[in-house]
Amino acid sequence: MPAVRLRILAALLASAFVVIPSSNFLIAQRSAIDTYAITNARVITVAGPILDHGTVVVRDGLIAAVGANVTAPADARVIDGTGLTVYPGLIDSSTALGMPQPSPTPTPSPGGAGVGFGQFRPQTSATSALNSTQPPGLQPEVLAEDFIKPGGDQIEAARNAGITTALTASRQGIWMGQSALINLAGDTTQQMIVRSPVALHVGFTPLRTGNYPNSLMGVFASLRQMLLDAQRYRQALQIYERSPRGMRRPSQDRSLAALLPVLDGTMPVVMYADREREIGRALDLAQEFKLRPIIAGGLEAGRVTDRLRQSKVPVLLSLNFPRRTTAALPEADAEPVRILRERVEAPKTAAKLVAARVSFAFQSGALTNMADFSANLIRAIENGLSRDDALRALTLWPAQILGVADRLGTIEAGKIANLTITRGDLFDRNPRISYVFIDGRSIDLRSETGGIQAGAATGTWTLNVNLGSGDAAVTLVLQQEGERLRGSIQGDLGSSEIANASTGAGGDVRFTVPITFEGQTAEATFAGRISGNEMQGTMTVVGRAPGSFTGTKAGAPAQPAPSPTPPGELRTAVSTNAALGTWIINLMVGLQTFPGTLKLDQSGTAITGLLQSPFGTTKLTGGSIDAHGFRFIAREPIAGRMVDMAVDGSADGNEIRGTVRSEIGFARFIGTRQR
Repeated sequence: MPAVRLRILAALLASAFVVIPSSNFLIAQRSAIDTYAITNARVITVAGPILDHGTVVVRDGLIAAVGANVTAPADARVIDGTGLTVYPGLIDSSTALGMPQPSPTPTPSPGGAGVGFGQFRPQTSATSALNSTQPPGLQPEVLAEDFIKPGGDQIEAARNAGITTALTASRQGIWMGQSALINLAGDTTQQMIVRSPVALHVGFTPLRTGNYPNSLMGVFASLRQMLLDAQRYRQALQIYERSPRGMRRPSQDRSLAALLPVLDGTMPVVMYADREREIGRALDLAQEFKLRPIIAGGLEAGRVTDRLRQSKVPVLLSLNFPRRTTAALPEADAEPVRILRERVEAPKTAAKLVAARVSFAFQSGALTNMADFSANLIRAIENGLSRDDALRALTLWPAQILGVADRLGTIEAGKIANLTITRGDLFDRNPRISYVFIDGRSIDLRSETGGIQAGAATGTWTLNVNLGSGDAAVTLVLQQEGERLRGSIQGDLGSSEIANASTGAGGDVRFTVPITFEGQTAEATFAGRISGNEMQGTMTVVGRAPGSFTGTKAGAPAQPAPSPTPPGELRTAVSTNAALGTWIINLMVGLQTFPGTLKLDQSGTAITGLLQSPFGTTKLTGGSIDAHGFRFIAREPIAGRMVDMAVDGSADGNEIRGTVRSEIGFARFIGTRQR
């Protein structure tokens, strides 16, 4: 049954706001309900056999019990798991979630006129260490935990994809710093951290500051030099500590000190490498200094499985698969054979690693559209990876690689209560994430919002892209399918196919595409808004100042207003019993929970009801249903004034959940249909 919108609880919220002190709305705290029981669900524990009719009990942030004969505690909020599948929370093993993004500043190009990248002054790192002996980008002492910020659209998008935990670190520099494993919920950074530090991260991309090292040869020379310096620093410290009297103490060096756990083998090193040659160089460096390497990216890891297995080196395999780099147009140049081969071979890598007994885990690989995370996961399954191994690569295997298998990765009593719950199978083409639990808390998932009007983006757009010192003419061809887009660009910035494309509410449109100018190629993100036949927005390139773009759709008539839906069609679009019946609900306001019973009657497009709660009985009238769901707007007298309230929620089968918002506070509600 399709999810429906519900706006029906204003009366209960109004009463609760009168009773509950306002301070509860000023302090973000744990939900009053900390005990849940998901009953009669299909439970994939990963640690043992599948439970077709199992129960999972969550209490105080941990999994209290799991099994086929487990009884729900009397104080538990019971979720009927009929039709649901419970998985361990998914782990993204390499991200920059929560990390700050640099804010580059455009500067005039010293060359004067002409379009190019010369006008972009490379930025300073957003994660520089204080009092470091090394320049930004060469500071291994940087700790991700010092920069992580809770919340944000990227974390929310990851949770909506079922991801509960992520390894996060800066994506900037050569010595990128030390990562932290975080749960994707919490009011503070400290609440999010599961383990820190986890590993030291190393990239092999030359610095963009114009300073040394600015070549690949220089990068490896710099890495070796700092590791050699760290060895000498360790030796000097050991000599001094054995007999300090009569010796001048060694100068403190935080950068070199941060490399000592790496040299001792107590901290692994995550090395970003995709190509076969890059992976080989990374393994050579690790072998030279007896490091514990982990390969991140691994596009061509399937070609070096023998060495990876012999060296016992795990891979954090990216799901950001290669894509078409030339536009799919007759006049476009043919793709190079190498690119074609990469696109075909990348989805096969996971199955090759399993066959070679190489440990690996999946990571999102800096995807900007999490819909591609699921889509590319399915491509890996279609290319030989079993569903069981795909699940392990998102749960148990990353937990083992990152050293947290004692607390994450499986559904077992005593482990952290991170759960991903779907209606149907996780590996369906359009997985439906129904619930996400993080640290035992039920997370409010963002409701699906409609994209721009169907077909509004479809067509040929003529864009003018302003790069700061000149303009570039681009032809953008788009094809809209629901909220997803596909298309290509041609013109002054090259010929390429777009990726990670989607539309959102209010006409928002977003996509990434490789752009080329004056011999340089970089990944650009276009984010804008469509209004009728006009489009405008910003274009950003990692490490460079943002530009802007405007455009019009060629030869497109104005979009006609949608015609009214006949009542008969409306009733077939929404099930006549979608809201009918009695709902047992809990309204969570601050630290307190209030039970209630909601009885709803539906007649065609109208709904009425009766709400019973500890504050009395309220009759609900004036509700309506259309193709988008139920609506109820309330205006209640509170403290001598009228307050507008709206409730956004979803009813799906026998479940109901959502949020209540007004100018005086916020609350959540959850419930089930009474049988």
